[in-house]
Formats: sequence, C-alpha cells, structure tokens
Amino acid sequence: MTNPTDQDHVAVVLEQWGRERPDVDVSPMAVIGRLSRVARRIEVRLGENFAVQGVDAATFDVLATLRRSGAPYALSPKDLVETSMVTSSAIAQRLNKLEAEGLIERTSNQRDGRGKLVHLTDAGRTIVDSVLPVHVAVEHEFLQVLSPEQQNTLAELLAVLDH
Repeated sequence: MTNPTDQDHVAVVLEQWGRERPDVDVSPMAVIGRLSRVARRIEVRLGENFAVQGVDAATFDVLATLRRSGAPYALSPKDLVETSMVTSSAIAQRLNKLEAEGLIERTSNQRDGRGKLVHLTDAGRTIVDSVLPVHVAVEHEFLQVLSPEQQNTLAELLAVLDH
C-alpha cells in the first residue's frame, strides 16, 4: 500500500475503497471529496481574515451584497436572500443584528407599501469598502498555486456544476 503521506487524502480514500469494494465506482469521490476539503480550507482561511477585520462571513456577505447592488445600496429582504449567500431562514436574525449595529436600516418600500427595503448605512459601506480589498487579496493568495488559465478553467467547470 502507498504511504498516506506520499499522496493526498482523497487519493488514499480512493485506493482504500478500490481495494475493499472494487465492485463500486467511487470515482466521484475524487471530485466531491476534493471540493469538500478545499471548501473547508477556504472557509477557515476567509474566516480567519474576517475575524481580523472584525466581521463574520454572513455580515460581510450581506453588506457586500448591498454594496455591489449599486446606489442607493438598498434591496428588499427577498432580493437580498436571492443575491447573497445567506439563507432565508437566517436573514431576519442577521438583519436585526446589523440594524442594531447601525450597519443597515430598514425602511418602507415606496413601490410596495407592505414591503421593506434594507439600506446600507454609511457605517456599513465604510466596513465593506475596507474589508473587500483584504478579502480579495486572501482569495488571490489561496489561488496563487493555479495559473490564470487554470483558474479560468476551474471557474468554468464549477459554473457548470453550479447550475
């Protein structure tokens, strides 16, 4: 058997299953296992950076979603859920926290009197504008082992899986 330190963890798992259950095609584990492991590493690294910046991932995501929506930096809660990575079940609680911190404010939606709009405050915009360059630098650092062409190819392949 190959020494586990000579190859990546997923390769070891594939080799073990190949030996123990040669009747089962475990080849999807080569992709899914590596995607899962890389996603965890990315979450940890980005989480460390967010902690240094004084925010968490969900806070950054909401503020960044509002910021990239363009002036007047306001979205309905429904649009915020659809264009961010925060789940609908977590959005109300997250918005309450951000509003209490003065990073967003909620107002009546002039187009729909029953609905609300979530606005990015100046304080929220200051935070997201200061965190964004550092956040992107961490992402660049993580991907530096891939050439620009490899990064483009990977992005295209992941886009196929994301649909």
